[in-house]
Amino acid sequence: MKIFDPTLLRLPFYDHEHRELADRLEDWVERNAALPETWRSGDVGDAVRQIAAVLGRDGWLDHAVENPRRGAPPGPDFRAICLIREALSYCDDLLDFVFSIQSLSAYAIAMYGTAEQKATYLPAIKSGSRLGSLALSEPRSGSDIAGVQLVAERAGAGFRLTGDKAWIANGNVADFHCVLARTGEGPAAFGLSFFIVPAEAPHLLATPVDLIAPRPISGLRFEGCEVPSSALLGKPGHGFRYALETLERYRVSVGATALGFCRRAMHEALAWSRARHTPGGALFDLQMTKERLADMAVYLDAASLLVARTAWEVDACKADALSRHSSITKVYATDGAQEVVDRALQMFGAAGLVSGSITERLYRQVRLLRIYEGASEVQKMIIAGSLR
Repeated sequence: MKIFDPTLLRLPFYDHEHRELADRLEDWVERNAALPETWRSGDVGDAVRQIAAVLGRDGWLDHAVENPRRGAPPGPDFRAICLIREALSYCDDLLDFVFSIQSLSAYAIAMYGTAEQKATYLPAIKSGSRLGSLALSEPRSGSDIAGVQLVAERAGAGFRLTGDKAWIANGNVADFHCVLARTGEGPAAFGLSFFIVPAEAPHLLATPVDLIAPRPISGLRFEGCEVPSSALLGKPGHGFRYALETLERYRVSVGATALGFCRRAMHEALAWSRARHTPGGALFDLQMTKERLADMAVYLDAASLLVARTAWEVDACKADALSRHSSITKVYATDGAQEVVDRALQMFGAAGLVSGSITERLYRQVRLLRIYEGASEVQKMIIAGSLR
């Protein structure tokens, strides 16, 4: 099964090991193409745990935690992260979801955690035996991370957390949460810290929320939830910087997910257009069909180049324009993905609306990309603010 464009992989953004990884991913997706059907109709929480176990068993979650190359610096290889997310999202949305949330919950621990925290959580994330979440958003702050109101106050030898989090991926199935809270070292962004909070901690409640694409999303309520001082992740007062660094780097991988959705939509539309006959011949032979497919191809090439450039910049520590480039990549890739999937569905006509069909699922799944990890409107504010 061909998912990736080999001409793109030959560009200097990628090396031989990335090309080998792409080959392994295509082989894995082909061998496991029917796997998503085994959990499609069951409980989404059970499905997430099954998927995590499979991704851990087959070694993909190793990349979520670290760069497997010998002698590599701490943290993951983001070009590999993007290739994995593109392939997994091509196969199934929930595969990509599980990989992405394991990656997000691992990053701060891998980069800023103590030796004990790393030993406790990272092997379990890699194996898929423990699920994590990254708890940033709140009911009143949304994308405004500096506006976090959940309070973590000193209580004896530890901290007491009080407040709410909203729209937390894995919130009701995670074994632990990486929680951003206000500790008060300074005003606004300067008074935030991260904590690792076990899901079984007393006075922590999770309330599931149903979305248009089935995922384990929930709100979290901390009602005087007490954690030991060892739960503090990184330095106090540095939580805002850690959160921004995480989002800036992983934002490009959302663009990679958009590519996976779009490649699947285009492949399905292309196959349909060649098989579907109209009074004038195959649907593919109509000029308007060719125009739509050409537009999809142009978008895919342009978005793929943006993802490749930004992922390379992350790995090469080219930080001077990273914030702007990661925002540009996410906006272009996710906004364009919505358009490509919509055009693909239109080519199918009523058949594209059948519940459970590939196009119907893609149409529901792609909409979330323009909102999470920074809505398109927020990304455009970042882009405009960087212009000189």
